[in-house]
Order: sequence, then C-alpha cells, then structure tokens
Amino acid sequence: MGDFNHPDICWRDNAAGHKQSRKFLECVDDNFLLQVIEEPTRRGAMLDLLLTNKEGLVGDVKLKGSLGCSDHEMVEFRILRAARRACSKLTTLDFRRADFGLFRDLLGRIPWDRALEGRGAQDSWLIFKGHLLQA
Repeated sequence: MGDFNHPDICWRDNAAGHKQSRKFLECVDDNFLLQVIEEPTRRGAMLDLLLTNKEGLVGDVKLKGSLGCSDHEMVEFRILRAARRACSKLTTLDFRRADFGLFRDLLGRIPWDRALEGRGAQDSWLIFKGHLLQA
C-alpha cells in the first residue's frame, strides 16, 4: 500500500498514458497483483494504491478523509484472512555455519572431467548435486 503517483492509470481499463505508468501496470500484471481501491484518493486521482496477490484477502476498503494537512485521503481496510505460518518439514542447509575452505577442497578433489564425461545436462546436474550435498 502506498502513494504510487501514477495519476494517468485507468484501473478499470488497465490502461495508462505515460510509458512509466504502463511499465508499472505491466509489473503489477506480471506479479499477479490486484489493485483494490476504487475511488480517487487525491484531488480526483487514484494515487494511493492497495495491492494484493489474492482476491478476497483485503476488504472493507474505505476512504476516511485527510489527516492533518495532507491532501491525500486516509485508506482504511481489513485483512480478511488470518496469516498462517507454513510449517515446513523441508530440510535446508545452513550455509552460515559452513567451512567453505573444506567445501572447496572436497569439491576440488573430484575429477570432474571424468565424472561428467559423455553425460547429458540432467545426468551431469544429478552427479554434481550428489557431490555437492555429500560435501
């Protein structure tokens, strides 16, 4: 959420007049984001945007007038779904604790020319990955 300052964007038609605004629209589309504010937030322009990656995640969007000397409308909204922390059982490597000198030495002992000779990309990757994980 924030003041993105693209007054020439028409969110209803997904169109813009300026190149920079068209690039911004393209970025929003490429990242599958939805803009949920439907009313102008500053002097008839929709400059303040509320972007989400899930339809129905944000709701009850209301403009609440300006705060102090600001010429922007305050935007009030609710997050409709509780955030859940995914509990992953995926094992990951902690490279902060790695001994890279030993790591380099172990991988340097492997005769890569012989190990990968005549192999395709997939087989070479699997061999490399096996040695990497073993090291």
